[in-house]
Amino acid sequence: MTIPAELLQALAVVTDETGAPLANDKSIKDLVWTGNRLAFTIEMGYPAASRHPAIREALQQAARALPGVEQVDVQITTKVVPHAVQSGIQLIKGVKNVVAVASGKGGVGKSTTAANLALALAAEGAKVGLLDADIYGPSMPMMMGVQGKPESLDGKSMEPMIGHGVRVMSIGFLIDGDQAMIWRGPMASQALDQLLHQTHWGTAPDDELDYLVVDMPPGTGDIQLSLSQRVPVTGAVMVTTPQDIALLDVKKGINMFQKVGVPILGVVENMAVHVCSNCGHQEHIFGREGGKRLAEAQGMPYLGALPLSLSIREQADSGAPTVVSDPDSQAAQTYREIARKVAASIAAKGRDYTHKFPTIKVSHGT
Repeated sequence: MTIPAELLQALAVVTDETGAPLANDKSIKDLVWTGNRLAFTIEMGYPAASRHPAIREALQQAARALPGVEQVDVQITTKVVPHAVQSGIQLIKGVKNVVAVASGKGGVGKSTTAANLALALAAEGAKVGLLDADIYGPSMPMMMGVQGKPESLDGKSMEPMIGHGVRVMSIGFLIDGDQAMIWRGPMASQALDQLLHQTHWGTAPDDELDYLVVDMPPGTGDIQLSLSQRVPVTGAVMVTTPQDIALLDVKKGINMFQKVGVPILGVVENMAVHVCSNCGHQEHIFGREGGKRLAEAQGMPYLGALPLSLSIREQADSGAPTVVSDPDSQAAQTYREIARKVAASIAAKGRDYTHKFPTIKVSHGT
């Protein structure tokens, strides 16, 4: 279908989370333009359910600027597709896109960010999984409020646990809660590989995960490098505090992903400011806008900032992170904005066509 240039020009003022026009030759479907009535569907490449009313209204208003157009009907659909990962890495069955959440060091709120990012993507309308890749210190069972052990329906794969509508897998489900994981690097890498590829994440094509969020272990040593080379990552989200020592380590994490060809989707600045619960005084305990400056210096998106908040910590510890326990809060809205930016950035990247290639079998004649 050829989309009239004047329509594309009129709709170009409506942009997505990355600033690109939402309407183009590929996203406009089912166009009907008869007389003063215009109707079309916008197919978005990422979930943004909370933004649909505003997007619909903006598109209608933009279209009414066309001469003679009085009635505008706009439908919005979502289609998340697989996008390219590092070459030569085994893809995960039932998973379209993998988002790694990393920090380079511990104690900056990476796991809390990963949990809320997964829940925010789900709240925006996506099918989401969450993998706890921190083999030595698994936290997702507690953070997502999930207990028990995974079942195996076929004797070959494990069924993920479900927490707040998100499919969750962690080594923490397979061991006692107080058991120490005294494993060397190869054992930890093998355990993660099993969690990745032996979990029944979804059934193609109707029940595939749109996104699998992977909470990476802290650090940038051999284990982390090995994991980043084993996991087919669509993109990585880096979490830091404004503190200089945290910024130093997150730069190492960025370099690690760049070495293995994983694009950085952006930087989340955690504990950016503390607001006193008694008087409302704001104090930048760990420094001011260090993460923002880092993103600008590295030429990558600054996804957003979260405060040093007692409620965020309490909600994560209680097994109901902020996005689900206090969905109308400013923090929850920030997590959802970050999720939309991450998903929109993925949607703008090259598609993965490897699953469309036929299997070639070579037979030798006798």
